Amino acid sequence: MLVHSKAGRWATWTVFFVLFLPLFALPLLVVLAASFATNWSGALPSGFTGGHYSAATSGDSLTALTTSLVTAVTASVLALVVGGWAALAAAALKKRGRRVLDALFMLPVAVPSVVVGLAVLVAFSRPPMLLNGTRWIVIIAHTILVTAFAYQSVSAALQRLDPAYEQAAASLGARPAYVLWKVKLPLLLPSLNAAAGLCFALSMGELSATMMLYPPDWMPLPVQIYATTDRGSLFTGSAIAVVLMAATLLVLLAFSRIRTKASYR
Repeated sequence: MLVHSKAGRWATWTVFFVLFLPLFALPLLVVLAASFATNWSGALPSGFTGGHYSAATSGDSLTALTTSLVTAVTASVLALVVGGWAALAAAALKKRGRRVLDALFMLPVAVPSVVVGLAVLVAFSRPPMLLNGTRWIVIIAHTILVTAFAYQSVSAALQRLDPAYEQAAASLGARPAYVLWKVKLPLLLPSLNAAAGLCFALSMGELSATMMLYPPDWMPLPVQIYATTDRGSLFTGSAIAVVLMAATLLVLLAFSRIRTKASYR
């Protein structure tokens, strides 16, 4: 820690727990408690049952979880390909060109996601790109929303990358394509993995743009949670939310293990 005195460390930890528990941990713990509750008495849920998880892990909820996983994985892969390749291309541009490319990729993040959803809906609701009513319009919207994070992650990693590795490979006669695939990309693997995890988590929780675009046969889990709680089934909605958090955390844990192994290559 940057605080070296014992009193300063205690003060830092105290402020951390005073801010962290009520602002971040407590709302999640209330959702977890509500997923097992049978009624709401006072400020907190009460009673105990595991029945809400039967509805949260079967039927429409299970289908929605599968939909979210497929959407998030597909959007993350597309975002890595597009954002990573654009970051590699931007590294070869002059300063003004990099600024223009940075602005283009950060634009979807600078506006509300519902605006991105409306833009995608307008753009893909007429021939020849008629995707409205299909799963692909949801996947495209998620890809647009998360690509900026992949682009920024790879761009930051490229700035920290020591050019000596590429220069050494080139001096030994390696072609640019070989340097890219065998030298640069392996060095970027931890950053690519971190970007994939971030893109996945953001896609799993995306709601605003999805609400404008999803067809009836492609309902992601956040929409299912909204619909369930809107019907008054708060405890079942809480159980579905816990399932969403657990699935996201498990995938992020897998990404973390892969990133750790890649860091020691």
